[in-house]
Amino acid sequence: MNPLTNTKANSVTITVDGRRTTAAAGVSLAAALVGDGRWTLRRNPVDGGPRGPFCGMGVCLECEVTVDGREAVRACLTRVRAGMRVDTGTRDDR
Repeated sequence: MNPLTNTKANSVTITVDGRRTTAAAGVSLAAALVGDGRWTLRRNPVDGGPRGPFCGMGVCLECEVTVDGREAVRACLTRVRAGMRVDTGTRDDR
């Protein structure tokens, strides 16, 4: 069992690219997404190359996703909460 995504205690359900998954409450969204097997969190707007978590502290902007309709949210700085809806724009990459 992955401690970041499938813990029984304090787990929450989030929706990522239309698919429900569980994550430990309070971990960073980037950690929850990687724990769910998602390393590609967005596509480079110029060449379409895969982008994902890099610095883990909000500097590089590589982990930006859309959360509850709000674009350009840094997944590494955002804590998971119940019911959040995440769109990576990489639905076919999983």
